[in-house]
Amino acid sequence: MSTPRTARPAAVATATALGGLAALHALWATGSTFPLRDGDEFVETVIGTDGGRVPGAGACLAVAGALSAAAGAALVRGTRSPADAGSTLARLASLGVRGAAAALGARGLAGLVASSTGLRPASERFRSLDLAVYSPLCLALAGGLVTVERRASAGS
Repeated sequence: MSTPRTARPAAVATATALGGLAALHALWATGSTFPLRDGDEFVETVIGTDGGRVPGAGACLAVAGALSAAAGAALVRGTRSPADAGSTLARLASLGVRGAAAALGARGLAGLVASSTGLRPASERFRSLDLAVYSPLCLALAGGLVTVERRASAGS
């Protein structure tokens, strides 16, 4: 069983989603509030507070960079041949995939708990979206990364 055939579909799908989210965060770094109308709606919907400030370019770019790195790690891990399994690049990609899976999994679980229990004060709009979209998406991405890592490890 070769790594590219078994891990590639999961790697491509997960990396595509991560890359899209990275692009959205990079767009937000320019001051855009897409797809929302304005800063107030953005803060309520994405941050969860009323009347706060839109995150700065640095914060948005940091998230965009982390998501891009996770996407790259997933692609490297899911498309390398088993013969490359011991290479430095493969080991770094594996570390990146595992770290991103842990971070996204933690965010997903924490979001579900905080938004379902009211543990974190947040707007009703944010809590609703966190339960329906944000947290499940984080968990799905974490699951995709775990799938990439498991399949890549099984093929090496």
